[in-house]
Amino acid sequence: MNHRLHLRFEQLEHATTRLLDSVAALGDKARQKPGPEQWSAVQVVQHLVVAETGIGQYMEKKLLQADALAKAGIGAFLKSRLLRVLLRLPFTRFKAPSQLTKLTPADIPPLPELRAEWEAVRRRLERLLNEYPGNLLDRAIFKHPRSGMLTIYQTLDFMIDHVLHHQKQVERIRKALA
Repeated sequence: MNHRLHLRFEQLEHATTRLLDSVAALGDKARQKPGPEQWSAVQVVQHLVVAETGIGQYMEKKLLQADALAKAGIGAFLKSRLLRVLLRLPFTRFKAPSQLTKLTPADIPPLPELRAEWEAVRRRLERLLNEYPGNLLDRAIFKHPRSGMLTIYQTLDFMIDHVLHHQKQVERIRKALA
C-alpha cells in the first residue's frame, strides 16, 4: 500500500473505531430509535457496513476491467470536494441511496455481530489497497451515487467523511435518548 493510501486507511480505521465505541457506549439504548422514521445507532452501523461492503465489491469488479478505467478529470475532483464539504456540514442530511436501502437487511444484528462483519469487510478493503496497482491511482474506480466517478484517493476520502458524518448522527441520537 502506498503511503497516501495508508494514511487514509489509518484515518478510516480511527474514525470507525471511534464510531463503534460511541455506539457501544449507548448500551441497550443503541437499538432504540430517537423518533419515528429515524435510525437507531445500530442501524447507522448497519448502514455503514452495507455501504462499505458495496464500495469494496464495486471496486473489485472494476479492477477486473482495469484497462477500461478512465482517468479522473477536474470534474471528478470538484464533485468530490463538494461532496466532502457537504458531508462535513452539521446541518446536512442525505437520504440513503435506494440501491443501498434495497441491500440493507430488515433484521438488524446485534452490535458485536455488526462489528465483526465490518472488521471482515475492512480487512478485505485493506487487501485490495495493499494490492492496488500504482498505475491506476489516477483512474476512476468507484461511482458515487451523487458525485459520480471517484479515484481511489477520493473514494477513501468519501469513506472517511461518511463515517464522520454518521458519527455526528450517533451523537445526535445519544443526545435525543439522554
